[in-house]
Parts: sequence; C-alpha cells; structure tokens
Amino acid sequence: MMITSDRRLETGLLTNVQNIGGLIALPFAPLVTDGLGRRKAMFVGGTIMLGGVVLQVQSLDVAQFILARGMIGFGIAFSVNAAPLLITEVAYPTQRSTITAMYNSMWYVGSIVSAWTTFGTFRMAGSSWSWRIPSVLQALPTLLQCTLIWFCPESPRWLISKGRDREAKEVLGKYHGNGDINHPLVEYEYNEIKEAIEVEEELGQISWLALFRTPGNRRRMRIIIALGFFCQWSGNGLVSYYINLILEGVGIKAAGTKTLINGVLQIWNFAMALSSALFVERVGRRKIFLASNAGMLLVFSAWTVTSALFQETASRVAGNITIVMIFLYYGFYDIAYTPLLVAYAVEILPFRIRAKGFAVLSITINIALIFNQYVTPVALDKIGWKYYLFYVGFLAFELGFIFLYLWETKGRTLEQTAVLFDGEPTEDDLFVEELSVAARRRESRKIASPERAITVERRVEVFHASKRPESQASTSDMYEMKSWQNWEGTSPRSREN
Repeated sequence: MMITSDRRLETGLLTNVQNIGGLIALPFAPLVTDGLGRRKAMFVGGTIMLGGVVLQVQSLDVAQFILARGMIGFGIAFSVNAAPLLITEVAYPTQRSTITAMYNSMWYVGSIVSAWTTFGTFRMAGSSWSWRIPSVLQALPTLLQCTLIWFCPESPRWLISKGRDREAKEVLGKYHGNGDINHPLVEYEYNEIKEAIEVEEELGQISWLALFRTPGNRRRMRIIIALGFFCQWSGNGLVSYYINLILEGVGIKAAGTKTLINGVLQIWNFAMALSSALFVERVGRRKIFLASNAGMLLVFSAWTVTSALFQETASRVAGNITIVMIFLYYGFYDIAYTPLLVAYAVEILPFRIRAKGFAVLSITINIALIFNQYVTPVALDKIGWKYYLFYVGFLAFELGFIFLYLWETKGRTLEQTAVLFDGEPTEDDLFVEELSVAARRRESRKIASPERAITVERRVEVFHASKRPESQASTSDMYEMKSWQNWEGTSPRSREN
C-alpha cells in the first residue's frame, strides 16, 4: 500500500510541478513586467525556460526531471504575464480584441504539435528518446521568442508610464498612424493613455490590496477570479490531462487509437477557438460566454449520461456517442474560454493594475489545475462517472454567474472599458475626481475627440447635479440625472447595447 501511495504522489508531482513552479513565480512576474517592460519580461521568462529544457533533456532520474519541469513552469509565468499585455497594449484599437483572442487560441498550436509528436514517439517503446524528443521540441518556440521579441515594439502605455513619451508616440505613429506621429488617431490615443496613467499615478504606489480596494476593482476581481476557476473546473480538465483514463472508461484501450483521437481533438479545438476569435468584436463577449456556458452544460449532461450507460451496461453505442459528446463539448468550451479568457481579463484591467490583476488570474488557474490534477485521477478511480455530476452542478453555477455579472465591453478602448467598471459615482467617488481631471485636461489641450470630451464633462456635471438637493436642481438636471442613472444601472444586460 505504501508503494502505491508513493507512486501516486510521484505521478501527481510530475503532472503538477510545472504549475507549482508557475505559482511560485507569479507574485514576482508583475514586478518584472512593470519594472523592466513587457519585452524584457518575456526574454527573462524565455531564458529560464531554456535552462529548464536543457536540464530536462539530459535528466538521469525522476528527481532531475521534476526539477526541470518546475523550472520551465517558473519561466513560463514571466512570459505569460507579459505577452498578452504587450499584444493588447500595442494592437490597433479596432483589432485589439480579435488579436488578443487569437493569441490565446495559439495555445492549441503547441497542443497539436505535442499530440502528434507523442503519436509518433509512443511507438519508440524502450528508448529514452520517446520522451527526450518531445522535451527537445519545447526549446523551439522559446528560442523563437527570445530572438524575435527584440523585433517587436515595446508597449506605448509602459513607455508613457516611464516618461518615454517620444518613443511611445513613435510606436503609435508607426503601428496606428501609418508612420505619422501627428495622425489624429495617434494624438487621441496618446492623450487618452497619458491622462489615464497620470490619474492612476496620482493615487500613489499600487499594492496587491489595491486590486480589492475600490468597488470597480472588486467587480473586476470577482470576474477574473471566477473565470480562472471556470476555465479549469468546467470539465475540460478531464480530457486535457486525463484523456487516457476517460477513453479507457468508454472501452478504448489501444494506445494508437487514443493518441489519434487526442491529435484530431486538438485540431478541432484550434479551429473552433480561432473561428470564435474572428467574431469576438462583432458578436460581443457576453453573448459568446453565455452561448459557451449554456452549450457546455447541455452537452456535458449528455456526456455524463452516455458515460454512465457504458459503465453500467458496456454498450458500445453509448461509448461511441461519448466520443462525439467530447468533441461537441470542446466546441462550446473553445468559443469562449480559449480566445476570451485572456482577452477579456486584460481589457477590463486599467494599466496600473493590469500586470498584478492578470497575475491573479494566472494564480487562480494554477490553484485550480493543482486541485484538478491531484483529485481527478483519484475520483475517477473511486467513483467513475459519478464524478461528472460535480461538473454538471458547477456548470449550472457558472451559467448563472456569467448571466448576472459578466459585462459587455465590445467597441471600447482600454481606457473606456475602465470607465465602464468604475462608472458608478454613487459608489466610487474617486471615479468622479478622475473624470473631472480628465475633462479639464482635454479642454486645455484641445486635441482629443471633442465628442468624447463633451461626454465626459457632461457626465461629471450630471453627477454634481445629483449631489445637490432636488429643490436646487433644474428640470434639465433631473432629466440628465435619470438618464445617467438608467444607463449606469448595475445590470449588465442594460449596458450591453
């Protein structure tokens, strides 16, 4: 019994150590991302990963292999914290959501390479190259990252935060203004970014507690922490990490058949995620999340039924239908939780807390993964298909949460999205102060969009009117107050359009 227990612990550690390494690094990753810049943070992460790959390839025992995987996870945390921020902050405004959604969808490119590599190397039974070849291939994308990152621009928002305004305008001019740093869009973006950062800097040093200090930030963290758990506790972890057990549970024993199904599934996942990424801005985030969660709930319920039928009756038909359910389930999962998990989380975070807020998402995901990878194999072994019932219940909870709390953000710049979450004056007076400062600066510069400046000033004036006794407010004031309150109602459904 002791040998079995030790073996299970070793297997769990082999599976989890990369997540544990990432969890250890995540508190430090935002410091590097904000301190050195997005590009240098990715280079630091890539360098650490390369060291881990070298250690893993020439491993002589399990202990060295585990240490190498932990080192790779430690490096990944730095790269993953910086990369989506860089993409989001550099992307052209109307293309930002699509490009950021495509970024996370590229995860399946690595998954496809991994699945089809192991499809070939599993036939090399008895040779250490059956695991060394997949290990070596890990170095290729990391080498490309460490080399090509220096050909990418630095984030203009990070440059402005460090007082390097000229460089920021050159980046904006090159990528958003066809090389013209005086292009109207460049001027507008530059001033909007600078004003937002100046207001945030007036608040002083941003600590981890700042993520929960204001109502707007608590709204963000509620969504981000929930999405971190949802993306791992929706049932997807069953196939992602234990497809071998799942397929054996429906009668598929041949290693070649299992690796073939896994390889085809990864191609299907990539196609669905990339297709959804192309329609993010047209359809909207909220509708996609709702469709995804509703679809997962229905299909996973059917998956549970067919798995139960097979395990109780050994029905070959039930086993085949289960395979179809797995593909359908992942289709619904992929349209939201692959492309939008990162894109939505990054865009709802203001610049000053973006790196720390995104680290919270990564920490939540790692905690959920560690739980999954220790609990899932034991649960499948002990109670079989009945373990699926937990996910059915949790998927129902997810759908209710998304319906109530996830707000639509399409058609907004990063700075305008911040207003959406901080824009309830009766609960967050700091927002009114920020709007007042921003409005005065726009008026003094006479550069930014006149329509937007008028809108901001109008909202500030409406709020001030709402603070006066009704007897002192004009009819026009009262009408504007009601219009503002109606638009800024707490229900996300009222904001969607």
